[in-house]
Amino acid sequence: MQPNYLTAEGEAKLQAELKDLTGPRREELALRLRAAIQMGDLSENADYHKAKEDQSFLEGRIQEIEAILRNSQIIEKADNDVVSVGSHVTIQEEDFEPETYHIVGPTEADPRQGRISHESPIGVALMNKKVGQIAEAQTPGGAVKFKILKIE
Repeated sequence: MQPNYLTAEGEAKLQAELKDLTGPRREELALRLRAAIQMGDLSENADYHKAKEDQSFLEGRIQEIEAILRNSQIIEKADNDVVSVGSHVTIQEEDFEPETYHIVGPTEADPRQGRISHESPIGVALMNKKVGQIAEAQTPGGAVKFKILKIE
């Protein structure tokens, strides 16, 4: 099983979310369930059914976060010679402005924020490349070629 690559910030966010879910959110849900049960007939109690559904989603998210954290590997400072998980890479497609991406694990990927997964088409194309090399990625929009300008 491949580890879940996380930045230190990503791990802290997941830990905080887990603490919130297992603390206040779970307690609030328990209160909702108790109140719904006290209303009587559960077979036609919409509040009860909604609370049970919410409880399922909450417990599922708790299990998901625990699994991610259990199998996580924190990204250390990346080597600036080659692109690896944790690198900040500046690339440029022909006729476009340069763009900088942070290579992260799939759990933290957010392309709009400049964070791309090492498993994404562009991430795969960048891995183990050096400054000055040309990388080619097969994306849903077709083949894309770009030059690596900088690795940090």
